[in-house]
Amino acid sequence: MENWLVYLLRCVDGSLYCGITNDLEKRLEAHNLGKGARYTRSRRPVELAGISLKMTRSDALKLEYRVKKVSADRKLSELKIGLIKNDGLGIQL
Repeated sequence: MENWLVYLLRCVDGSLYCGITNDLEKRLEAHNLGKGARYTRSRRPVELAGISLKMTRSDALKLEYRVKKVSADRKLSELKIGLIKNDGLGIQL
């Protein structure tokens, strides 16, 4: 089922967090309430920096893994042009 997506959050300290979800609104709320990932709990509030197209959970996990391997500087520059390309999957602003 293709209802998963990869998202990038910008934390209050300027760092980026990457994750996957099948309910973006609920996941963003959880991050901002301190009930999301351990990384974002002490870096609230967070704001959405980018999202992918919808895909299967397997594809979302693969893309998340690839995005997490890219340096923060590259994520930022790629977000400015609106796309992180890799095997036809990508993050879009």
